[in-house]
Formats: sequence, structure tokens, C-alpha cells
Amino acid sequence: MDRMLAADLARLPDLLDLTRRAAADALSALDARPVVPPAGKPDGAEPLPEHGSGTQAALAAFQDRWEPRLSASAGPRYLGFVTGGATPAALAGDWLTAAYDQNSNSALDGAGQDLERETVGWLRELFHLSDAHTGTFVSGATMSNTTGLAIAREWLGERLGVAPAEDGVAALGPVRVLSGAPHSSIAKALSVLGLGRGSLVKVPTLPGREAVDPAALERALADTPGPAVVVANVGTVNTVDFDDLRAVAALRERHDFWLHTDAAFGAFAALSPDHAHLADGLDASDSLCIDLHKWLNVPYDSAVQFTRRQDLQARVFQNAAAYLGPLGDHPDLVHLTPENSHRLRALAAWFTLRAYGRRGHREIVERDIACARALGERLSEDAAFTLLAPVRLNVVCFTLAADPTPARLAALREAVADEVFVTPTVYRGTPALRAAFSNWRTTQADVHRVAQALRTAAREIA
Repeated sequence: MDRMLAADLARLPDLLDLTRRAAADALSALDARPVVPPAGKPDGAEPLPEHGSGTQAALAAFQDRWEPRLSASAGPRYLGFVTGGATPAALAGDWLTAAYDQNSNSALDGAGQDLERETVGWLRELFHLSDAHTGTFVSGATMSNTTGLAIAREWLGERLGVAPAEDGVAALGPVRVLSGAPHSSIAKALSVLGLGRGSLVKVPTLPGREAVDPAALERALADTPGPAVVVANVGTVNTVDFDDLRAVAALRERHDFWLHTDAAFGAFAALSPDHAHLADGLDASDSLCIDLHKWLNVPYDSAVQFTRRQDLQARVFQNAAAYLGPLGDHPDLVHLTPENSHRLRALAAWFTLRAYGRRGHREIVERDIACARALGERLSEDAAFTLLAPVRLNVVCFTLAADPTPARLAALREAVADEVFVTPTVYRGTPALRAAFSNWRTTQADVHRVAQALRTAAREIA
């Protein structure tokens, strides 16, 4: 054994304790450190060391060279994208995931698979899905959408009497994928799957909304020869708008289509009795994407993919090797996603659900919604800002009231970077900013700090 590796093995408990202290120090400083540190690169790239210096020296080098440049994305005022944090229980589960280092894809070493299936069952209950849906963990919403659309592709083949998984996507002929306000990952998935970005057809949305117009969708389906795929949106990126899933699903009485629902973070509306109606009808989906490193507050990377047609899923992703488990009626996870190797992502989700239950995660969701509404109210009362959409759930979409150019909005973002991180967007042709609330730490005190920072910065750049 390498001399330094052997020395680290002998000191492993001490080294883990040093790492624990470094992590605890970083988390305890979240409230005080800049949310986004000033941009800057280290002086040149270090060469690969010929002889290592051990874990303790590597930790010191990381803390000196890289740690000061990391954002406070685990903290309460990182409102860019839709970024959750990691609850204490999720963090504990993730540490143990690394410690046990399971590849949970095969029944030959089955505990990991059983834990994942139990966790998927809990998630199914959390989102009010029926037992008809089976689920698997994947790396994020993009992979969840890709997996769901791969199953949809095989369903199209079933309808047309071909098997794309065996015969190739060309056997399908032209394909139409209809959606009102699809996330960018949908087009990426269609590219990866060989269906092509050009197969995505944008359907008109309701006036002043990002929700699809059911009547326009029915007209598009009527104009589509053969079976189609519909991508419904439960929580759009800019304004958290929701397609009427019941109305969309009802169209299957007259038209033949696969319903894939992108509910990456909007599905969490189901946890709040006051907002559950927004996600009503999730169970009607043929496939469903829900991201977990957003509002479940588990570490990156983690999402879940549900479907009613696990048989088609296994047809797409099946493996054939003597060292892998059988396909069977209850296929191993290796037969259900693009990954042959599969980190035990479910453990962090299992920990946080076991630790806080439905009620604890409902509280996180409702507190974030209240914070988003409070920020929306404060900005709407300030003449320097304009809200571009109502705050339906957890995202505030806003812009400068005067001359909202990309340059001025970038200057605003940079001016508040110590206190808050928001992301740029364009909504109905207007350059804008988004503040997305999904972190378990965020409180009304953070809303006050964010509002004050934005107000001050807006006055300065004016």
C-alpha cells in the first residue's frame, strides 16, 4: 500500500473528525459569508502531484485555494435557479451514502434496492400517487425527463407496431411532442433520444399565462397524424404556472397520446393543503419527473422518475450480462435507467423523510411559499420594481421599473451578491430576475435582508 494511503488509513477516525469540523464551520458561517463571492481564479493551475501529501494537507489546500470561492448555495438567501439545501438528516444520509459506497443496482447485493423501493413508496404517498406508478432514482430533472420520454418513445413504437429500442428511432417516422411552456431539458432530452429538438411543438398558452390552453392543445392533437406525446408542466420556471392536468388528461378520451408531466418542483404544491389543487391530477400522468435536490432539500444530485409502464421502461434500458440480476416481473434497477452504476441516492431522501415526515416537509414548503409572497409584496410596493407575474407559489419574477436592460439587471445582481443570489431570465420579451425559494433555512428575516439589499442597489444604479 502507498505509504501516504496507509498513514491515512491508520488515522481515518481523526481525519473524518477534521472533515466534520470543516463542514460544521462552513455551515455555521453561511449566514455571514457572501452568498456569491467576488469572481476570481486561483493563480494558475496546480500540477498533478507526483507524491501526495495526505488527506489533512489536501483539506488545508482546499480550504485555502477553493473554499473561499464557493457560493453559499446551501444557505437561505441563495435564490437562484430552484436550489434547495440539505436538511440535517439528508446531510447525514449523504455522508453515510459515501461511507457505505453501495452500487444499488443489482439484487445480487439487494439491500440498496430494497431501501430505494421503500423510499420511492414514501415519495409516492407524499405526492398522492397510486400504486400504479413505479419509480426509480436518477441524477436530476433532466435525466428524469429523458427517462420518461424514452418510455414515451417506446410507447409510440407499441402503438405503431415497431420497437424503437430494437429497431431504432427511424422506425417511428415523424414524431410530435406537444407542450405549452416546456423546460429547456425537454428539448435536450428529445435531442439525446434521437427524436430531435424539431419534434417539439409549442402549443399556445392561456392569455397572460404560461399554462397550456387546453382548447389549443386539442386542436394541435387533432392536427397530429397518429399517436403523440404531450408534456404537461406543473410549475413553470419563470412564474410557476400549472397546466390543468385534469383537462389535459381528459383529452385522451378523444386523442391518442402519452402524457409526460414535468413536475420538477411544482409537485411539492401537493404537500400544502392550500396549494394542492395546483398539482391535482398528477396521478393521471403516464410518466412523471420530480426533482428532489430542489424542494425535498437533499444534496445534489437526486431526482425521481415515475411511470405507469415499467414494462416499457425495462424494454428500453434492459441490460444483458451474466453478472447482472434478471429482468423478470420486478426488474433490478440496472434495467430501468441509463446508469449501470447507481449511487445509493435514496438514502439521503430516506433519512430526511424518516426524520421529519410529511408534516416537517409540508412546513418547509409552506414557509418558503410565505417568504416568496412576502418578497413579492415588498417589491410591488417599491416604485423601483415591477412584478411581471403573480407569485403563485415559490418564485418571484420581477424587473426594474425603469429601463430594465440586461446590463442594468446584471449590475443589480452584482450589487446584491453579498446578500442574495437571483438568476436572470426573460419573460414575455422583458429582461427580468427570478428569486426562487426552496431552502429549508429561509425565514422572513432573510426576506427582509433580501428586500433591503435590492432596494438599496436599485437606488444606487439609478
